Amino acid sequence: MRTKKMKSQIKEAKTAWAMLTPALVVLALIQGYPILRTFWLSFHEMNLKRPQSGFPWIGISNYAKIFTDSRAGEDILFTLEFTVATVVLELIIGFAAALVMNRVFKGRGLVRAAILVPWAIPTSVSAMMWKFIYNDQYGMFNDILYRLGIIDGYKAWLSTTSGSFMAMVITDVWKTAPYMALLLLAGLQVDEGLYEAAKIDGANVFQRFFKITLPIVKPSLLVALLFRTLDAFRVFDLVSVLTGGANGTESIAMYAYKQIMTFLDFGYGSALAILIFLIVFGISMIYMCFLKKDLTAE
Repeated sequence: MRTKKMKSQIKEAKTAWAMLTPALVVLALIQGYPILRTFWLSFHEMNLKRPQSGFPWIGISNYAKIFTDSRAGEDILFTLEFTVATVVLELIIGFAAALVMNRVFKGRGLVRAAILVPWAIPTSVSAMMWKFIYNDQYGMFNDILYRLGIIDGYKAWLSTTSGSFMAMVITDVWKTAPYMALLLLAGLQVDEGLYEAAKIDGANVFQRFFKITLPIVKPSLLVALLFRTLDAFRVFDLVSVLTGGANGTESIAMYAYKQIMTFLDFGYGSALAILIFLIVFGISMIYMCFLKKDLTAE
């Protein structure tokens, strides 16, 4: 019986690999080649403004340049600050929204559908919309704060470092907190009998949250944090549309883009792109270790 079962499993595995192979080949060509090409370029001096110099091999010089480039350091620091601020706020707001949507109430389906509207809007479109909202002459943001008496006059929020950072964080949280809520809501779909049994045993609201809700939603929570952290660290379109990288809001992804497309320095720009890839890969491995540990414990 075991032999037949093993043969059946092997046959299913071969069938699965046969069906997956074409897709894997396409992915290797579409994604694998650009990554390898970028990696190759990062070890060469390739500046199209100086084509007469050729494209010589310069080893790790482009990577060494990153550590002496103060602008790259500032952009990495800003990207990290933006990532931490947005992910923390999205986690808090998304978790609260997921807990509310998980409760039974009239119109719950409509609320679940409506909350996903910001996430469905393309980032460039939402950034342009919020840019009008932050306008210092006719923006809704200034009007609301002025009517509430919080400010005594309209302010140009996108003309200062702190204002630009705040505007970017609010815009990103508004758009992607619903995505976080959706992922966490999926993890909250459990048997209500667990909560009923806990109530009978005398567990209060906080005890039910930390002993039942949090352990159950933890795998979904780690996955949601992984996706959002990687997405936030690679932020580009939001910065490009909302501030253009002005006032210290340039992300490392935008800096790499400018090196390639504006300064035509493909070598250094590729090194920056590989650095982003390595940081994202490192973050992914950290999250995967926590996720694997959590699943193994279960």
